[in-house]
Amino acid sequence: MHIGLLNDSFPPSVDGVAQTVKNYALALNERPDYKVSVIAPRCRGAKDGDYPFRIHRYAALPTPKRIGYPAGMPFSPALIHNLNNTKMDLLHVHCPFASGVLADELIRARKVPLIHTYHTKFDVDLRVRLHTPAARAAAIQVIRHNLEAADEVWAVTESCGKALRQVGYDGEYIVMENGTDFAYGKAELAAADALREQYNIPSDRLVLLFVGRMMWYKNIRIILDALKIARQKGLQFTALMVGDGLDAPAIRAYANSLGLQGDVRFTGMLLDREQLRAFYTLADLFLFPSTYDTSGLVVKEAAACECPSVLTRGSCAAEGVTDGLNGFLANENAEDFARAVLSACEDEQALTTVGARAGATLYLSWDDAVKKAAARYEVVMQKWNG
Repeated sequence: MHIGLLNDSFPPSVDGVAQTVKNYALALNERPDYKVSVIAPRCRGAKDGDYPFRIHRYAALPTPKRIGYPAGMPFSPALIHNLNNTKMDLLHVHCPFASGVLADELIRARKVPLIHTYHTKFDVDLRVRLHTPAARAAAIQVIRHNLEAADEVWAVTESCGKALRQVGYDGEYIVMENGTDFAYGKAELAAADALREQYNIPSDRLVLLFVGRMMWYKNIRIILDALKIARQKGLQFTALMVGDGLDAPAIRAYANSLGLQGDVRFTGMLLDREQLRAFYTLADLFLFPSTYDTSGLVVKEAAACECPSVLTRGSCAAEGVTDGLNGFLANENAEDFARAVLSACEDEQALTTVGARAGATLYLSWDDAVKKAAARYEVVMQKWNG
C-alpha cells in the first residue's frame, strides 16, 4: 500500500507535527507491505536525500515571524500531475491548511480515501497568530471543510478529539496516539554527567526541566512564577529550559525580573535527539503545564527516560496520568504548580518510583503507534473498496 503523508511542515522544521510525520514515514517505510511519500512545502536547509523515502516539496511563501511557518502554495498543475503519477493508495493529512487543500485537489483528480489527523488546538493557535476576527473565521472555515472532506478523522488524544468541536466539527473521530522515537531507557550516565558539568550543577542539586517552543501560550509564565515560589520556600534547584521560539527574549527577561537568572538556564534549540535524551536522564522532574498541546510528545519522551512530569490537571498532556502514581497534577496556576513541585521533590525514592511507573504506563514507541495506524489503514481501504 502506497501512503501519501501530507503536512505543512517537515524537518528541518522542529515542531511536533513535523516530527510526527517523519516518524510515521520512517516506521511505515520499514514495513515490507508499505511504500511512503511525504508531501510538504519547501523549507530552507532541507536534506531530503537523507531519508529512505521520497519527499515531494512544493512552493512556499515566507510569512510574518509570528506565524512561524512557510505558507505552502499547492496550486501548481504540474505538482498535481506529478503526485497523481505516484499512484498513492491512501492520503493521510496532518494539517488542514495547505495540506488539506492539496489533498482535496488530489482526490478530485484520482479518487482515493483520505484520513485526517487533528494534532493542534487550532482555535487557540489562530487567536495567537491571526489578529483579526475575519481572518480567524476564514481559517476555521477551511479547517472544518477539510475535516468534513475526510473519510476518517483521527485525534491524537481523547481531549484533542473534544477540541475538534471548538472548530465546529461534529462528526465521528478515532483516537490514534502518537509515539516517541526515543528508545526506552535512560541515556548513558556519562552523557548526563557531562551536562551537569557543562551547566555547573552541583551533584546534590535537583534538576528541573522544560522542553518545548519558547512561547507564552505553553504556560511558561506558570513555570517561572512557580519556581520563584518554590525557591522562596527553600527548594534548591537548577531548571533547564530547552527550546527556542518567538517569545524567547521576553521569557528570558521575565525570568531575570524574578531574580531567577542563577537558577534557570536557557539552552536554546536542541536538534540532537541523543543529547536531548541526556537532558531527560539528568532531570529529576519534567515541568509541562501547557494546556495548549494536544498530545505532549515531550511527556512520552520524559517517560522513556523514567523522568516523571508535573502537568496541568485536565490538560491533553495529562491524559493517562494519575496524580502521585505515574506523574503529578496541578491546577492551572503558579501557586498550585509550585505546591506540586515541592510535594514531588520531598521524597527522592517516591520520585524515582513515580518515574518508573510513568515509563511503564505512558511510553509508546513509534513502531507500536504506527502498527496501530497501519491496521486502521487496512480497515479504511476495505471500506473504500466495498
